[in-house]
Amino acid sequence: MILACKDITKTFGTDIILKNITFQIEEKEKVALVGVNGAGKSTLFKILAGELSYDGGEIFKAKDTTIGYLSQNMEINTDNSILDEMLTVFSELIELEASIRLLEKEMSAHQRENLSQLMNQYSLLQQEFEQKNGYGFRSQIKGVLKGLGFNENEFNKPVNVLSGGQKTRLALAKLLLSNPSVLLLDEPTNHLDISAIEWLEDFLKSYSGTVMIISHDRYFLDRIVSKVIEIENTKSSVYNGNYSFYAKQKQINREIQMNHYLAQQKEIKRQEEVIQTLRSFNREKSIKRAKSREKALEKIERIERPEALPSSMKLTLKPKIQSGNDVLHVENLSKSFGNHKLFENVSFDLKRGEKIALIGPNGVGKTTLFRILLDQIAPDKGFFRLGTNVKIGYYDQEHQTISSNKTIIDEISDTYPNLTLGEIRNILAAFLFTGDDVFKEISSLSGGEKGRVALAKIMLSEGNFLLLDEPTNHLDLLSKEVLEDALNNYQGTVLYISHDRYFINRTATKVLELTPYGIKEYLGNYDYYIEKRNQIQFNSMEKELPSAEKLSSSKEEWLKRKEEQAQQRKLQGSIEKIENQIHETENQIEEINQQLCLEEVYTNPEKSQEILNMKTQLEEELERLYEQWEELQSLVGI
Repeated sequence: MILACKDITKTFGTDIILKNITFQIEEKEKVALVGVNGAGKSTLFKILAGELSYDGGEIFKAKDTTIGYLSQNMEINTDNSILDEMLTVFSELIELEASIRLLEKEMSAHQRENLSQLMNQYSLLQQEFEQKNGYGFRSQIKGVLKGLGFNENEFNKPVNVLSGGQKTRLALAKLLLSNPSVLLLDEPTNHLDISAIEWLEDFLKSYSGTVMIISHDRYFLDRIVSKVIEIENTKSSVYNGNYSFYAKQKQINREIQMNHYLAQQKEIKRQEEVIQTLRSFNREKSIKRAKSREKALEKIERIERPEALPSSMKLTLKPKIQSGNDVLHVENLSKSFGNHKLFENVSFDLKRGEKIALIGPNGVGKTTLFRILLDQIAPDKGFFRLGTNVKIGYYDQEHQTISSNKTIIDEISDTYPNLTLGEIRNILAAFLFTGDDVFKEISSLSGGEKGRVALAKIMLSEGNFLLLDEPTNHLDLLSKEVLEDALNNYQGTVLYISHDRYFINRTATKVLELTPYGIKEYLGNYDYYIEKRNQIQFNSMEKELPSAEKLSSSKEEWLKRKEEQAQQRKLQGSIEKIENQIHETENQIEEINQQLCLEEVYTNPEKSQEILNMKTQLEEELERLYEQWEELQSLVGI
């Protein structure tokens, strides 16, 4: 155990934010902290980092544990250059290096009688310097800065001239280099492009310490964490698995809780009816029995009714006007600002109904390309052409299309006066605004809530070709799922910019990668893009191998081929065996799912729990089999 909480409670005034939060984290564990916006995740991080007091409970830390904390939008303000600011992390090491240089000078100036003592001292300092990575910390700094998207020609740039996003990235770089025992990272992927997020994933997976992460990036969490702590309704629950396991298990647990609650309510009602009947007999013995049953009923520990899971998105949004099949033709677009070239030779076509993700590093010109398509700026070269009856609807990150001085329902009804109150309420409910929520003023909403209002509004517009710029920014996990369902049910065409790979996986039918030299097209979701990108890189590396490495005698080549063929046959046999096991396990899980739906099972808490435990074991086994299958598949053809 490196860090544990027992019954941590925190209130602000009369509002209880956290109540009896309890969990334990082991050394080197990678943990996600999840919950809706406002659940208290950042508050808990501040408590763990010692920045905020708590009202009750205990925090336990292993001896000599150091905690590093990255808050949201954390910025560094200093006159130092980027490189000099990073060097402050290693100030003790730099002082040690200076002491070694000083000793070297003294050794060269002293006579023999004093040299032995100086050399012993020098040897000890050199050993300490080497143990603390004295010869590698400068290259480590460069590696982290480059990984987080800084170019080497920026290293001497003053920190104070950087943007807010760059300063946050710099704060993250500094924290990673400081190497604390426990890293607390609150939305670390903010302001990172996809390549930087991928680098951070690899860094954190191999990080020697413990990591706790708050993030709305589900793909990021799936790749890193092995435990999920959820805060919901001020309380905590622990799930041992990645984000996808947590999401699946949470739904199963909620269904079981609901079944237990309903079964108990049924039993309570039966007991109350029995008590009422006994009292109606109006005899001494029957009244005593009624009182005895009442006392027993009072002692029952009541199961709280679990909150209903949000209903899945059922709304199908159809544009008022259908476009032609050819929605957009782009040919040889180029754009520069002064001497800075963003992109050139950008060409692609979009067809009706496609959902396309536009990806690429920060600064390559993705938003600029949107502004060209919106006729807000002109390209330097090339042209684009919209198809027949194509009308664009645009979602910007700043939510400039909504009025802050109106209520949510007025914003929608004023924009679309022909919609009935019922229709508006149904649409807003699909975007998680129910009951009195619809009368909230937009100025009082969080960034995520404003985003949902803007998305609801654009979905109702006459636009049949939606341009969405980072639509998942500021959305919590539930809101992202709502948007994913909305887009998957939308019958128009969508082109969106996003760094959210989980979102791209769920919604994209095509990925366009924007580079300074044009567009690369991938006919699939994000996982397909990664697979093809890695294949291209591998093929490129193969071509670059020196010719000497490719030369070998014909006999050696023949033997090598025979060996490889034997290995491939063995691999194929193992793959087929695992595929059969996967098929059998999936059938067993399906049978259990059918059992869980039986009344005699879900009304029996012990039986349902027993069957659920079997299902959990089978799902864990299935996950293990899939991992084995993927590992073997990656070896096929190598």
